[in-house]
Amino acid sequence: FRLALIQLHVSAVKSDNLQRACGLVREASAKGAKLVALPECFNSPYGTQYFKEYAEKIPGESTQKLSEVAKECSIYLIGGSIPEEDGGKLYNTCTVFGPDGALLAKHRKVHLFDINVPGKIQFKESETLSPGNSFSMFDTPYCKVGLGICYDMRFAEMAQIYGQKGCQLLIYPGAFNMTTGPAHWELLQRGRAVDNQLYVATVSPARDEKASYVAWGHSTVVNPWGEVIAKAGAEETVVYTDIDLKKLAEIRQQIPILSQKRCDLYGVEMKK
Repeated sequence: FRLALIQLHVSAVKSDNLQRACGLVREASAKGAKLVALPECFNSPYGTQYFKEYAEKIPGESTQKLSEVAKECSIYLIGGSIPEEDGGKLYNTCTVFGPDGALLAKHRKVHLFDINVPGKIQFKESETLSPGNSFSMFDTPYCKVGLGICYDMRFAEMAQIYGQKGCQLLIYPGAFNMTTGPAHWELLQRGRAVDNQLYVATVSPARDEKASYVAWGHSTVVNPWGEVIAKAGAEETVVYTDIDLKKLAEIRQQIPILSQKRCDLYGVEMKK
């Protein structure tokens, strides 16, 4: 099946972001994509100073538009993420809609991005956001898909549990920056893919040098052999790739690490 990653240029005008995102979703569908994914914070600038201003309830304006375009195009739409307000708290939340427009999954970013690299970048999502507390998976006729958002990708245990639960594709809407992007963006994806013998796709906003937080871009798809099979540059674009589940099955048969794990010696478990 064909996967499309929309590396959207995000502006400060929410209505423009929504309109352009939906237009690119339609374009991807017209080119045969069955699963289409948007980037992290696709409807607002990324930054702690913006989350409260742009936050919405779910359902709300942005998710209603996603539901409508998923149904119009009859696709599975991974709606990147938006700042969500619920019960007085803010979350970084990804919604997924099916071909009938129904909400299939809602993933709140589990690991908040609190880092300090002296002289390069300091960022603290926990100043405004609350963490999610659950894993998020959804089924399609093609395969089972696991969700994470950006910093979630650094936690190998999360990806391992998704693999244990039968996911063959992991999708991470993310916005790595100009420090962590060149260092770890591709490396982490390849690691998660090889460790768990599955496909990993990441969807970044396009790079905007004038933004207060400059995203790395380079939305990428990695196969279960650890090969980069599709990759964007820094500009707004749509990345297409065909996901071959037969190749995934062959790799798992050739190097059967999943059945060779020493569960008598170690294990990773989902607690809730």
